[in-house]
Order: sequence, then C-alpha cells, then structure tokens
Amino acid sequence: MINTNAHSVRERQDPLRQAYRTQAELAQITDRAETSDAVQDNPFNGWVKAGNEADTPGIRFGIHRAVGGYHDAPNPGDFLCAALAACLDSTIRIIAERMKVKLEKLTVEVTADVDVRGTLMVSREVPVGFQSINCAVNIQAVAGTDPKVVQTLISTAEHCCVNMQTLRHGTQINTSVNH
Repeated sequence: MINTNAHSVRERQDPLRQAYRTQAELAQITDRAETSDAVQDNPFNGWVKAGNEADTPGIRFGIHRAVGGYHDAPNPGDFLCAALAACLDSTIRIIAERMKVKLEKLTVEVTADVDVRGTLMVSREVPVGFQSINCAVNIQAVAGTDPKVVQTLISTAEHCCVNMQTLRHGTQINTSVNH
C-alpha cells in the first residue's frame, strides 16, 4: 500500500502556502538540466545532469534509431515522457494525501507519438514535435472509496501538474547562445 500520510504533506505544504500568499516572490523557483561538455565523434550519445545539486549524477542519453541513433539509452523523448509521468504521479499522490484518499496502487505510463519526417526535413508538411502524448493512470484507492472522489482527485492532479499544464498550454522558450 502506498504511504498516504496526510500530516506530512500538510505539515510541509501549509507553511509554504501561507508564505506564498503574503510573499509571492518566494514561490518563484527555477529547475534546470545541463548537458556535459562532451563534443565528440559520436553525436548520438551524451550525458545530461538534472537538478541543482553538485553531486547529482549525470544520466546517459542516446538518440532514437528512427533518426539515425543507436537507441542504446533513453532518448530525449523518453525523458520528456519520464518527466510528465513523474510529475503526474507525484501530484496525484500529494493531492491524495491532502484529500485523505488512501491509495493501494498507482502507476502512470506516458507515451508520446511523433512522425520523424519533420525533424529529418523529409516533409515540410509534417510538423516537428510530438503529435500526441497519452497518459495512462492505473489507480486503485482502498475499498469503499467513492469513485467520484477518485475522479476529483485525478482532475485536481491534472490541473496542478506543472509538466502537464506546460505541455497542454505551451510556454515561451528563449535560446541564448554564447560563442
């Protein structure tokens, strides 16, 4: 059974929520990821480090075979799916604790479909980017939980999931180049 200790979420979040009501600037955070300086003969593999901690290990990435890579490691699309799955999963669990909904099981599978002809410039009619992203949530609350409560939990989590809302509504992306 998944630990749903409502006190730990409330104890951690309630002081933050109160502070953000009076000092909105405290709610502004910056997440980050950075690739290593690994210019090499193989453009199909690299390392990326996620987070701000200096001792965070890097994660090897590869490029999908559909665009010429070896597909010997998770590719950037896999990381996008992983980021959405992790965000939605944790958001569901946090909201469940706040709602005092006890969960017995939760998995989130994210798949994303892309036609790579756009990125390979084979066809200008094919857009570059994923054409669809699908989230499959397998959730089981303890016996006796009202299905309407679970539906409210899911809709609230979708609303609060930062990665889902960013993907649904888009965001401005700025590129700076230092050469």
